[in-house]
Amino acid sequence: PQPFRNLVAQARLGVGVEAHEQFFRSQLSDIDAPTTPFGLSEVYGDGRGSREARRMLPQALNDRLRHQARRLGVSLASLCHLAWGQVVALSSGREQVVFGTVLFGRMHAGAGADRTMGLFINTLPVRLDLDGTGVEASVRTTHARLSELLAHEHASLALAQRCSGVAAPAPLFSALLNYRHNAPAAVSGAAAAVADVLSGAEWLGGEERTNYPLTMSVEDYGQSFGLTAEAAEPISADRVCGYMQQVLEQLAEALEQAPDRPVRALDILPPEERTYLLEELNRTAAAYPSDLCIHELFEAQVRQAPEAVALVHEDEALSYGELNARANRLAHNLIGLGVRPDDRVAICMERSPAMVVGVLAILKAGGAYLPLDPAYPSARLRQVLEDAAPHLLLCDAAGRAALGAEALVDLTVIDLETATPAWAELPASNPDPSALGLTARHLAYVIYTSGSTGTPKGVMVEHHSLVNLTAWHVQTFCRQRETCCPLTAGVAFDASIWELWSALSNRSALLLPPRAAGGDPLLLLQWWRDQSLETAFLVTPLATTALEDKQINPTLEYLLIGGDRLQRVPSRLPSPLKLINNYGPTEVTVVATSGRLFSDNVVPHIGRPIANTRLYLLDGHGAPVPFGAVGELYIGGAGVARGYLNRPDLTAERFIASPFVEGDRLYKTGDL
Repeated sequence: PQPFRNLVAQARLGVGVEAHEQFFRSQLSDIDAPTTPFGLSEVYGDGRGSREARRMLPQALNDRLRHQARRLGVSLASLCHLAWGQVVALSSGREQVVFGTVLFGRMHAGAGADRTMGLFINTLPVRLDLDGTGVEASVRTTHARLSELLAHEHASLALAQRCSGVAAPAPLFSALLNYRHNAPAAVSGAAAAVADVLSGAEWLGGEERTNYPLTMSVEDYGQSFGLTAEAAEPISADRVCGYMQQVLEQLAEALEQAPDRPVRALDILPPEERTYLLEELNRTAAAYPSDLCIHELFEAQVRQAPEAVALVHEDEALSYGELNARANRLAHNLIGLGVRPDDRVAICMERSPAMVVGVLAILKAGGAYLPLDPAYPSARLRQVLEDAAPHLLLCDAAGRAALGAEALVDLTVIDLETATPAWAELPASNPDPSALGLTARHLAYVIYTSGSTGTPKGVMVEHHSLVNLTAWHVQTFCRQRETCCPLTAGVAFDASIWELWSALSNRSALLLPPRAAGGDPLLLLQWWRDQSLETAFLVTPLATTALEDKQINPTLEYLLIGGDRLQRVPSRLPSPLKLINNYGPTEVTVVATSGRLFSDNVVPHIGRPIANTRLYLLDGHGAPVPFGAVGELYIGGAGVARGYLNRPDLTAERFIASPFVEGDRLYKTGDL
């Protein structure tokens, strides 16, 4: 048995357990997390989910690598171990990586080992640092570590793992490299090799399996070499071969031309995969009226159908024409009070027709609206007011009570519930954006993040970004005009912006929940269920409740969810309902990705980028990670906000110039 042979070899060599422990502790003691490329940690079941791919490498690459190995006085195996280490590093998101290497086991087995039957083969961990060290120095370090490892080739893998900081039962590593010296006959296939040795035998077939979900075998034929990869689904073994070939080519080039190039800069992505990740997955260009302000989309509906119902609240209904006239009169009043493009105007009101009038009026006057929810704690509201320093405040009784008298002392306050408003006799005509100097590049709104990951931040969103979101929504989910759309999200939650403008830009009727349902999720859900709806949004927790308790609106075709992570897809979705999962930070105008979920989706996905949106999964150095690996999500395109209000340093940190598309900006989400 192998353990017995190991004991015999150790006894003859004089390498004991203490020496093994000392060596592996020096290599692994600071490794406290498993190295698991692509998140693969084990092979499940009987291993039939693994796939194999083979390829021979170009002769020119073989010659270049062998020449560099001779020049440096190292083995070709050392170059291959370093290359595999970089594949493992970039697919696991780690610079200090550990993977298994297969050792022949007879190098230090003593005299007579060449005549002893049985397997001496052993697998032991190799630790490599794929960091800022130069490529040539890294090759020498790799060769030295492999040489040192040979003296411990009969140590047990269990002993080595105990010397690391990875607590059992987690694996220390899940990837393996097997460097194999093969007879030239193997090039022509296993059948030919067997036929030479066993004349007359019939080759029936064969297969190799390991318990490692990712294995790379380097087939060294003396004057040429090839690759054999095995990978557990859904990772493509052929892609893994492509990564290994690409990094070997990069390694040869660096050793020839730039030996001091940092080893972590070696790219593993073949050109075709880089194009796929950066360009093909981001082909989202779609026409939209990027030169218009969001309220101009509403005004277009007014011109076409002024009698259509614009909003309904309890027993009150307003047509598009009437809503527009009310908003215009208030807008002219705001212009007279000095509101100019990019000025912030706060609005703190319950959901009501007056609130919608106020939002429209602020935009028509050229201002950016700052929504405040009266349901929020007073301290939070005052904090936002102090930071945003709005020019004016529109409010109702609920808003006044929530803010408190002290917060209103230094503000110009306009009460929209007054019975005889001062603007009642002002013109009902649309203010001219060009006369105001207003363009689609001015702010539409400033909304504050929840503060769940730090101090709340005011996100500044321009008109064109909101127009893009609205155009995408209408084209994707609204097959006909004059339907009903509920406003279920709180006014300070950016999903309410999505609900509001997707309705008013499409001649739909915006349904406002009754006041009694404002602070009661169950009453809100009951009201929502009883409306005649085709498309509607619910925050993920409320949608989950509706699906689990069978309270789904029976007329609904599209249920859009978002705002929280969906833990699992319901096992049954009522027909004809289509469940659409949406993801997007406030900093990219509500929605960045969207996709339909089905009951057989084991893991809820977040879909694909919406129109005119680009997504990138990048590593810690801003390079794209290989397909299937974990990376940080960066978002570019039309939805990216201007930045944070009064936070130039944080804006510069989180909103960066895109290295992939000239003129584009990326938002660094922090999400993996």
